[in-house]
Amino acid sequence: MRLERLNYNKIKIFLTQDDLMDRGLTKEDLWKDSLKVHQLFREMMNEASEELGFNANGPIAVEVYSLQAQGMVIIVTKHSNDEDIDDEYLDDYIEMQVKVDESQDVLYEFLDFEDVIHLSKTLSRLNVWGGTLYSFNGRYYLLFDQLQPISIDELIAILAEYGTPTPITVHRLQEYGKTIMNGNAMEQLQKYFH
Repeated sequence: MRLERLNYNKIKIFLTQDDLMDRGLTKEDLWKDSLKVHQLFREMMNEASEELGFNANGPIAVEVYSLQAQGMVIIVTKHSNDEDIDDEYLDDYIEMQVKVDESQDVLYEFLDFEDVIHLSKTLSRLNVWGGTLYSFNGRYYLLFDQLQPISIDELIAILAEYGTPTPITVHRLQEYGKTIMNGNAMEQLQKYFH
């Protein structure tokens, strides 16, 4: 679980598939009102309090985004007490906004360019091509946004051998990162490094 303060009243929590599995949860469980989900939320808020000084007292809004390969991004926003909320509900008020990212984008982060080269060797044997490679803050990011000859689960399993899921969005990479290879990263890596 990774936490990041976005501003004085908003935090972002990133949960990987492994974080969920370690707690006996699936993505689908997060849409249910269960004891495990409440425990997970309490744990996240405790960690946010300890690490970021973010105390979720009073009304909060929770937005949950499900990302194809990366896991879940949860945005928690504290509302100030003077906002338009009925005082009798103030202590227990939680507004849940669930949003599901339906895109088939698969985005992974790599610490070293060599890892991306080794990945390209493996994927070329499986006829997986395409991909856009970005550089941002000294790391490399590989995006697959097209269907491949292998299933998404197989692709994710292979990517996980070389890299890690990332909470960074494609939009942030496009805005602040540098595009190294656009749309044909696997072909270019095969051409120049094999």
